[in-house]
Amino acid sequence: MILEGKTLAASLRAPLAQRADAVRRKLGRPISLFAAGSTEDYGAYVYLKKEVQAAEKLGVRTRVHELNNATRAEEFLNLLQKVSADPDIDSILIPRPLPPALAQSGFTRYIAPEKDIDGMSNTAMGNLFLCKSWQDVQALPTFVPCTALAVIRLLDAHGIDPQGMEAAVIGRSPTVGRPLAHLLTCRNATVKICHTFTRDLAVSLQNADLICAAAGQPALLHAGNVKKGATVIDIATNLDKDGRLCGDACTQQLLDKGCRVSPVPGGVGPVTLACLLENIILSGERKI
Repeated sequence: MILEGKTLAASLRAPLAQRADAVRRKLGRPISLFAAGSTEDYGAYVYLKKEVQAAEKLGVRTRVHELNNATRAEEFLNLLQKVSADPDIDSILIPRPLPPALAQSGFTRYIAPEKDIDGMSNTAMGNLFLCKSWQDVQALPTFVPCTALAVIRLLDAHGIDPQGMEAAVIGRSPTVGRPLAHLLTCRNATVKICHTFTRDLAVSLQNADLICAAAGQPALLHAGNVKKGATVIDIATNLDKDGRLCGDACTQQLLDKGCRVSPVPGGVGPVTLACLLENIILSGERKI
């Protein structure tokens, strides 16, 4: 079974323009987004521009600041302090990867939590990891990382309840793997986080009812290491040997084994964008 995300994404995005217009009328200005991305990573920067364009179509006022290897950490942190304090900026988006000097600058401490639409600030992360239940997550005053949230929403849309499942999350990044593992725990799954130093991935996966993969390794998941009937959420975006977009899973092999699999493209990706756009609108709604 294919767990496609385009239908869910469309339903999430459908009311957003109307909500954005309602905020504009009450605030007397459009919702505003500040985004800063690294031009050193072409793919990530192109995707950022697509996110910004999608926000603009909803009536959001946007500003994009380019970063590169020459950008000084002090300059970057001062910029974040300035936009965080600006009452006319409602949301801030800083996608990774960043140039090393900026990535290591502790920049997440400088993002105002109420504007941090991808939940990367210290406060947002702290709030999330203090949650024990899904009700706690839903009551958060801050935002949850969009990709992690998109996985939960995709599961819900297809009627898949993680409660009681043995789950394996492959990847431990602060933007995807770790917050996703915690969200699954809040949904009462038993979660194992796998990573580069996991000794034998096949052993870790052999009892997994649910596998969420964000390793960035094409063909990592295949019929030989995924059990029959497992649910596989493929979060990675890679290029195969023919230059085509793919995830971490050998999708057809797993489908032939009776697994439920989210495709790449068309699975988690569009839902992530929808969650991000929803958070931008929510950042404005919380001001009225």
